[in-house]
Amino acid sequence: MTTTHTYDAVVVGGGGGGLRAAIELSERCRTAVLSKLYPTRSHTGAAQGGVCAALGNVEEDSPEWHAFDTVKGGDYLVDQPAALLMTEEAVEAIYQLERWGLPFNRTPDGRIDQRRFGGHTRNHGEAPVKRACYAADRTGHMILQTLYQQCVKRDVRFFNEFYCLDLLRDDAGVTVGIIAFELATGELHVFRAKAVVFATGGYGRMFRVTSNAHALTGDGPAVVWRRGIPLEDMEMFQFHPTGLARLGVLLSEAARGEGGIVLNSEGERFMERYAPTIKDLAPRDMVSRAIYQEIKEGRGGGPNGDWVYLDISHLDPKVVEEKLPDITEFARIYLKVEPLEEPVPIQPTAHYAMGGIPTDTDGRVVVGADEDVVPGLYAVGECACVSVHGANRLGTNSLLDLVVFGRRAGDDAARFVRETDLATPWEHPERPTLELLDGILGRTTGDNAGEIRKELTDKGARYNTDLMETVELGYLLDCADALVAGALERTESRGAHFREDHPLRDDANWLKHTLAYREPDGSIRIEYKPVKMGPYVPMERKY
Repeated sequence: MTTTHTYDAVVVGGGGGGLRAAIELSERCRTAVLSKLYPTRSHTGAAQGGVCAALGNVEEDSPEWHAFDTVKGGDYLVDQPAALLMTEEAVEAIYQLERWGLPFNRTPDGRIDQRRFGGHTRNHGEAPVKRACYAADRTGHMILQTLYQQCVKRDVRFFNEFYCLDLLRDDAGVTVGIIAFELATGELHVFRAKAVVFATGGYGRMFRVTSNAHALTGDGPAVVWRRGIPLEDMEMFQFHPTGLARLGVLLSEAARGEGGIVLNSEGERFMERYAPTIKDLAPRDMVSRAIYQEIKEGRGGGPNGDWVYLDISHLDPKVVEEKLPDITEFARIYLKVEPLEEPVPIQPTAHYAMGGIPTDTDGRVVVGADEDVVPGLYAVGECACVSVHGANRLGTNSLLDLVVFGRRAGDDAARFVRETDLATPWEHPERPTLELLDGILGRTTGDNAGEIRKELTDKGARYNTDLMETVELGYLLDCADALVAGALERTESRGAHFREDHPLRDDANWLKHTLAYREPDGSIRIEYKPVKMGPYVPMERKY
């Protein structure tokens, strides 16, 4: 049984980017949000440390300095016009959240408080700057709740526990809608729409040790990749330096922003060797590589010598409990360590995808070196690549990306809806999806999905999480294929992408984006497009 729905716009994903897009859309057209989770359980809620903007509430700052840090932090693979736009619009985006009721921490005189974060500096690298606006270490949770409340206020229609399985495009390449699976019933649903916004998050579950929730399986990138859309810069995947050892549970960069330091097994503050100016507040890729270097050279701790330590025991306990309550509890609960008294074992954890579905600054999906627009198709957040993060995202820029480009995508999608007639899907558009699901359920030979993920046993229709986990496994394999193809092709080291056989950055040959296409036979074709330059000339990346 298949049910058909008709909306002007459909947003796939109920996290920060999707909800911010839905707010813009809902004021001008009939909008539905599909989420495979209840929206307030989306992974945006796990973001801890802050959302950045050059408010200058605590120290002198400017959007131009913020843009410079973003470009330098991204190792010059950042599209500079996008970075300049994001940092200029950041200030109003933060004040909009404040007007909607987000409970930011405050300065004594009542302004939004700000703290330091890795890679954020004043005057083009002179010294660290306080740029991260925060709500204790629960900033993402507060943003998610605030945006969800605004969607409820605007009567956005939510379809929760619906999995997007296919993108519908007509013969001319125009977006027609999507196919979704309802977990509660096992039924397929056709959603007809003039515009579709993908906001499905990342794909960190391809890694064994990751900070990502189990839901982050690359659904959006994989669905569009199977429909001929390339994926951009997939080899750029960030490891956060301070994950709990062995578990990957994230300890926010806010800990180092408040004065925490990273130590090796000898008790040495080793980041002074790698980034002598800003030390422990260097960008994430540099701190993660420094940790691996310390471990490689025999200065790692633990029974296997494969971790280092985050030390906040020298900080004022009142500051720790007021500004870092979650991460201190994580250390106590998961590792039985008291962070106010002893260092916490940490190791880098797979954290964030800089690559994804290629878009312009209005969230429109674009293909090829000429960036031809795919009519009616949009993407925002971690599933998208605009590209403001380049080869390495600065902390707190992810939440900013969601609210700035979520708003822009929703605004442009609403414009597109007003100017476009609703297309009619062909007869039985759900047929390929049915064949996919029936093929999984009816398979009797070959490797069982349980050899890769948990054992696949459920053949029923209602709440068949085994079936959806198998579909998600396919998405992860697609994303992993694209990531590996790009990494093998890029014969240099840049940002989060590091190769021991090519340890240097190569601007002469590799100052360009990769575009991975899936061919009909399953092979991968790599094309390229230039990085959009601006006022910042690539230079050696020192801190």
